[in-house]
Amino acid sequence: MDYTSGFIYTLLLLILLYFIRSLNWWTSGPSSRAFPPGPRGLPVIGNLHMFNIQMPTETLMQLAKQFGPIFSVRMGSVKMVVLSGYDTVKSALVDHGDDFAERPHIPMFEDINQGYGVPFSHGDNWRAMRRFTLTKLRDLGMGKRTIEDRIVEECGFLTRLIESLEGKPTDLTEKTNFAIGNIVISIIFGQRFDYQYPALHRLMGLMHENMRLLGSPSVARYNFFPVLRYLSSGRRKVMKNIEDLQNFFKTEFVDHLKQLDRDDQRGFIDAFLVKQQEESNDPNTYFHEPNLMSTVTTLFMAGTDTTSSTIRWAISYMIQNPEIQRRVHEEIDTVIGLAQPQIDHRKNMPYTNAVIHETQRNANVLPMSLPRETTKDVYFMGYHLPKGTYIIPLLESVHYDDTQFQHPESFSPENFLDSNGAFVKKAAFMPFSAGRRVCAGETLAKMELFLFFTSLMQKFTFHAAPGVTDFKATPVPGLTISPATPKICCIRRF
Repeated sequence: MDYTSGFIYTLLLLILLYFIRSLNWWTSGPSSRAFPPGPRGLPVIGNLHMFNIQMPTETLMQLAKQFGPIFSVRMGSVKMVVLSGYDTVKSALVDHGDDFAERPHIPMFEDINQGYGVPFSHGDNWRAMRRFTLTKLRDLGMGKRTIEDRIVEECGFLTRLIESLEGKPTDLTEKTNFAIGNIVISIIFGQRFDYQYPALHRLMGLMHENMRLLGSPSVARYNFFPVLRYLSSGRRKVMKNIEDLQNFFKTEFVDHLKQLDRDDQRGFIDAFLVKQQEESNDPNTYFHEPNLMSTVTTLFMAGTDTTSSTIRWAISYMIQNPEIQRRVHEEIDTVIGLAQPQIDHRKNMPYTNAVIHETQRNANVLPMSLPRETTKDVYFMGYHLPKGTYIIPLLESVHYDDTQFQHPESFSPENFLDSNGAFVKKAAFMPFSAGRRVCAGETLAKMELFLFFTSLMQKFTFHAAPGVTDFKATPVPGLTISPATPKICCIRRF
């Protein structure tokens, strides 16, 4: 038997095993121990045939209307429980946070991270890396004046770049990626990169492509059918991009190690390398290169894409809603004038703050959150969820919950304002998820969003390009949802 025929034989055998396993689940139905209800699946593929695989939340939102706030689906070999609506998601992630604190082993992310880093690691490794990462991000200025100064400086570079276009039609995707990416880069490396630096263009290109590929049908099929590992073109491209990213990071690690000064730590890499040296004699240390590599890669990719996409969504909403744009301009002119926007201005700018929050709610950049897994057998809302149950917190259902928001289906800053125009915090606002696995970069992202948005709105009025009569942002599927728009014009206000 040659290699090719042997491979095909093995592949067919594995598919047959999946078929037998799926057929048994399909004919027997849910466990008698009160597993959540859901649509009947087909052998092998489960409920996959029912889904818009590029925008799966559309299907999940429809199923929630049919089956209620907690239901199950099966995608290929993976049985999932979906949590829908604010009350259900909050109860699971916050009230029973420890029970829903694990992360499932997702093939694509296991390939990328090998169980290391923060978002997709497990058990003690996750606790150690999350604790260290949060501590060092705070030490490096997250939430403090030092990081605010970096963001303000980068806002200046971005606005000057846009000013140089002299109002000509442009696409802001690459430009906002450069600016937000530079904040993360400065935290990791201790320095920013010039926008013309070739390595910055390469890093941003790899990041942007991977964030789209990670939500592609090719990668989804691999996650649902791991047997397709070597047939997934999306997986191959993601791994090649990760290799290129990490080769760049490894070069930086070596350079930082050569110049390491424990009393003058330039960024996250230095802090990690110092800790690694301190624990060099501990055979059980978590401070080794795989954890450093995974943590830095995730900080860079996740910390850039979500914030950059949100800023572009906000600008798109301003173009679509010129009256809202006018009111933001008026508030900026009244509170800030020509001064440099600072985070302290936020408390006196309820309308602008509401616009930013409404952008995050309505755009739903991460509509399903990252999945969770139960840490033990859980009895939840009358159902039995065995240890290791794959959980999808459907954040889109939280942000569109009509019991929590007055105008859930439209872009309306009034969702975050009271009758007197004061800003109102909403418990159902969960763009960073909630509970034990809440996003580690939440504080940084909130600061970036306010400072970049107000700086851009202070300097520019945003319009559709000439000839565009029906401007609208279109969601681009991926691991996150970014906006695709016609080119826009950024006109200086003064």
